[in-house]
Amino acid sequence: MTPTRLLAAAAVAGAAALVLSGCVAKTDAAASGALTVTSTDDGCAVSSASAPSGTVAFDVSNKSDQVTEFYLLASDGLRIVGEVENIAPGASRNLTVVAQPGDYYTLCKPGMVGDGVGKASFSVTGDAVAVEGPDAEQKQQAVDLYAAFVKDQVGQLLPAVKTFTAAYESGDDAAAKEQFPRVRAYYERIEPIAEALGDLDPRIDYREVDAVAEGLDWTGFHRIEKDLWVPAQDALNADGETPAWKDWTPSTPDERKTHGDKLVSDVQELYDYVHGDEFTQALDAQGVAGISNGAIALLDEVASGKISGEEDWWSGTDLYDFAANVEGSKMAFSLVRDFAESKGDKGAELVTRIDKGYADLEAALAAHGSADAGFVPYSQLTEADKRQFTDLINALAEPLSQLTVTVLE
Repeated sequence: MTPTRLLAAAAVAGAAALVLSGCVAKTDAAASGALTVTSTDDGCAVSSASAPSGTVAFDVSNKSDQVTEFYLLASDGLRIVGEVENIAPGASRNLTVVAQPGDYYTLCKPGMVGDGVGKASFSVTGDAVAVEGPDAEQKQQAVDLYAAFVKDQVGQLLPAVKTFTAAYESGDDAAAKEQFPRVRAYYERIEPIAEALGDLDPRIDYREVDAVAEGLDWTGFHRIEKDLWVPAQDALNADGETPAWKDWTPSTPDERKTHGDKLVSDVQELYDYVHGDEFTQALDAQGVAGISNGAIALLDEVASGKISGEEDWWSGTDLYDFAANVEGSKMAFSLVRDFAESKGDKGAELVTRIDKGYADLEAALAAHGSADAGFVPYSQLTEADKRQFTDLINALAEPLSQLTVTVLE
């Protein structure tokens, strides 16, 4: 989808990208009635192993020496129902979800890699949460519009990936390089959808250092990226320590075909999922809370990788990913904007701050290019540019973190 189509979709539907997870900052709502979670180096203590269905808040405190994450997982232990990332040592953050009756798991992940610690059963009791009230129809329409947006993005991603991998497999590296950041934009606008499906996002989008850290086969976009932008013999990987050529050599033609075909297969799996009943049921279960959490999750994607230049380590095309994440986040916000604004002066003031945050961030991105005309390589950003982006992300994250609680009031 071009930026023009994105803007048209926003004007008609306020479209969005959603994930069945997300986080909000510590709030008054969390303080009253939230379950407490204490994350340590080897544990994940939750104050209760159950909660009634409906809005459930977890107040997560990090008592370890590492940045940590907290997850609420579905009964299969793979699908993410809710998550809060990047909790610094000594800090607290809040996760708010709409939980339907059923069996779940809680889990913390100190260091934000590996299998996590303290995995424990968690149950939600009571009746299914029904969509009700005078704005029920409008909220369901927002969910339906989001579903249409996701299907459109994945519907464009699949053929674009096929064209991209065909160029890569045939050795037409110039064409593949040109396509790489633009193909990825479709994925980056809806990335948390794949993240909620267990190992699908790692197969599609893990960097080499992440795959190695978790003992996974390295496949997907970034495996292909390294073949297209072959590093110098003395280059280091994204961790700043591992030699780029350690346990790696450029792929042979047969290996290129294997990597290309694997990426197409994994994207096909994503396509099949978003066009199936399970996806529709998952969206309906989360409702507008899932959409607002999606806006937050996509901004977290920027903060956790794109702003540091670690995402597209070899190509330097991080600003394309950055812009796509922001687009997806803004689209998600636009779908629930009216619900937040309707909550009186507090909601209206919150919306004003979020609007300004997106506008300021978009203006800063525009100073370095566009998705259509091309962005400058990440290496051309100055330290002042990076600080400006970090400050703008933080300025937007603070009011955006209050969005879910406000929408659910």
